Amino acid sequence: MQSTVQVPTGATQAKERLYTQLAGSFGRMNRALMQTSNLCELLQMDLRAMQIFVGTDASLFMTVAASFNDEPDGDEMLVEDSTKET
Repeated sequence: MQSTVQVPTGATQAKERLYTQLAGSFGRMNRALMQTSNLCELLQMDLRAMQIFVGTDASLFMTVAASFNDEPDGDEMLVEDSTKET
């Protein structure tokens, strides 16, 4: 029985080295995609928080604006008082 041991040639070693580099590149790409996914989730949460904040801020602004519209102006009161005196 004759056993044959394959001695790696230069081409085989180069191929293995390139496959190792490719595996490392895939690993780095996977980590980058996971980080991008996490950042997108954080962005989505931040956008939702901003949406809530804008809604709350707009309602506060509208409440303050409505309270200013309800108060009579000092000039209008003077005009009304001057017409009553005559």
